[in-house]
Amino acid sequence: MTTISYRDAVRRALDEEMARDENVIFFGEDVGRSGGVFKVTPGLFEKYGETRVRDTPISETAIVGAGIGAAITGLRPVVELMFADFAAVTYDQIINQAAKMRYMSGGQIKVPLTIRMAQGGGMNFGAQHSQCCESWFMSTPGLKIAVPGTPADALGLLKTAIRDDNPVVFLEHKALYSDRAEVPDEEYLIPFGKATVVRAGRHVTLVAIQRMVQMALKAAEQLVHEGIECEVIDLRTLVPLDLDTVLRSLRKTNRLITIEEAPLAGGWGGFVVSQVLDEAIWTLDAPVIRVTMGEGIVPFSPPLENALIPDEHQVIAAIHRLGIKV
Repeated sequence: MTTISYRDAVRRALDEEMARDENVIFFGEDVGRSGGVFKVTPGLFEKYGETRVRDTPISETAIVGAGIGAAITGLRPVVELMFADFAAVTYDQIINQAAKMRYMSGGQIKVPLTIRMAQGGGMNFGAQHSQCCESWFMSTPGLKIAVPGTPADALGLLKTAIRDDNPVVFLEHKALYSDRAEVPDEEYLIPFGKATVVRAGRHVTLVAIQRMVQMALKAAEQLVHEGIECEVIDLRTLVPLDLDTVLRSLRKTNRLITIEEAPLAGGWGGFVVSQVLDEAIWTLDAPVIRVTMGEGIVPFSPPLENALIPDEHQVIAAIHRLGIKV
């Protein structure tokens, strides 16, 4: 095992897949000589050259459009959108073209396109550069959505995404880029649709992704002193969604809280809750709680941003609302 950062794990995945398959290409704004605005991809341009690693104009529409074209003609492009918020201007291409081409061609056309985007708050980038955008894409059949929260998950899920014959929206949380943790030294892939239980417990199930997993773990650590044992689940991918792991946990804890760095309306947690109510409502001993950002727009002000984005204190307050008796 080697300890590396989240950003280095992304770079390693790209490097290994480009070395393995000459059809893998990579392009986006400032990803070449400068190594990306978040310094995720240094060295790839020098190693693979300007044919396979390309800087693009400042046009997300052009980037995604070129990626779709490259994918349907036999390449395996990985494209980078500097901020996930900017995916809004590419919505038609992602939703109506990339997601539907394989179905509309009767399987004759594959779209092995990976769209990498940096998302999330906590960095004081303001309202148009700080959103978590996973729910924008969840209502579109034909897309897979990966949301890695650790270096190992970033490595394993990105390699899996690049090898997939379907379009993958690969969301990296920008506040996690400097996080360091162990990753396997050997080739490492993580199948989509496999959540992980990052902490075992018996009183309440906390379901989260990316940075919110850390908030769940911080809350769980503090509640140990009260005798409350939290089970923390990192979904890792939202499409496909591993509901079975959540249901197995609920059969033990009988209580559920989802933690989302996103507005309440339309959040992925609402979908998880609806599935739980369909499949396992009688396992619940208390109402389900969703910890979210409510209706707030991410502010530029650091104190206001910190107040809006859920933290361990909000998670602890939600758990206390359940009235757990130990």
